[in-house]
Amino acid sequence: MITALRGMKDIHFEDAKKFEKFLDIAVDTAKKHGFSMIETPILEETGLFLRSVGESSDIVGKEMYRFTDKGENDVCMRPEGTAGVVRAFVEKKLDRTGGEYRFYYFGPMYRYERPQKGRLRQFHQFGIESFGESSYLEDASLINMAAMIFDRLGIKYSLKLNSLGCDKCVPTYKKELVERLTEISAELCEDCQRRINTNPMRVFDCKNESCQQKLFSLPRITDVLCEECESDFDGVKAALNKIGITYEVDKNLVRGLDYYTKTAFEFISTEIGAQSSIAGGGRYDKLVESLDGRATPAVGFAIGIERISDLITIDEEKRGGVYIAPLCEEAVLYAFDLSKRLRQESVTYLGYSAKSPKNHLKAADKQNALWFVGIGEKELQEGSVWLKNLETKEECSLSVAELKSKIQGNVK
Repeated sequence: MITALRGMKDIHFEDAKKFEKFLDIAVDTAKKHGFSMIETPILEETGLFLRSVGESSDIVGKEMYRFTDKGENDVCMRPEGTAGVVRAFVEKKLDRTGGEYRFYYFGPMYRYERPQKGRLRQFHQFGIESFGESSYLEDASLINMAAMIFDRLGIKYSLKLNSLGCDKCVPTYKKELVERLTEISAELCEDCQRRINTNPMRVFDCKNESCQQKLFSLPRITDVLCEECESDFDGVKAALNKIGITYEVDKNLVRGLDYYTKTAFEFISTEIGAQSSIAGGGRYDKLVESLDGRATPAVGFAIGIERISDLITIDEEKRGGVYIAPLCEEAVLYAFDLSKRLRQESVTYLGYSAKSPKNHLKAADKQNALWFVGIGEKELQEGSVWLKNLETKEECSLSVAELKSKIQGNVK
């Protein structure tokens, strides 16, 4: 028997209902904030991610599904969504208009990592990307958007906030940090030793308790922000305070992707086992330029749908829709024609063969239908249908012309 690959999961039944509920709420929230949909290819040139995500990141170094295709092109399956949206933004020359563009997207991403609960090799993200607005209020607006999605889903969270500085304050800080880290490198784990010369600020993301003790006294970028970064960070905090969003400034918060600058944030849940990130994002003002576009301020976030699946509750499904039951052979095609007409307005299930009322009623129950429409010899002769409400058990005979209004609640 052929089964799904390790780390790849089918989405159906209860999981599919949760997926649909999340997308309905997330897309509605994005549209209410003025965002429009964008879809980018799953397969991209590997160079896109080498230049954006960064060769020092774990994603590029360890996790990409990368291969050479039949045209000898170096390609990979997208490990995250932002880089592809930025590539599309530059390719369509939107960076040259000087305007503001706001997009949302959702779809599968791929990372070759050890599968575990809520972390798969094929996983789905919902993402938000905003281009052209440099105000710190856009950062706060996106944080509020993510919070609204979780609030509407009934998911509890805590918010961590930090600033990662900019080109003005980071270079001097990094130089000092590398010097300090080099002095204690022998006492750090292998990952931290590697990061000293690739992305030194990532050491603060290390989960090794011994490393955290060694790093405790080292300065954080938040301690040496330039005037602009400090002003923007204070502005984000003031805006969140104003709209009542609680947050914690976490000086150890760094993003796993190299392109982030200034505001960085993560939404954390303690309801899925160990404390875990369920959404994250921040500002990336240099990414468009690094991918050959004109300098464009940008900010975004992504939510891992599988990460929050267990936190999404589905209300008990109420009966709904219509089940059409041919009770004799002559009624089969008549029922088929009637289903076509009813499907323009209502969810409609159809029995394809003539069966007894008892057997059709079992099938209608299985579909959780509300209305049962039986058509037999008598109904065909009279031009009527036998209608039964499967919730109240009330039943009646009525004409086909009256049926549509009845099932839509327009006739008592």
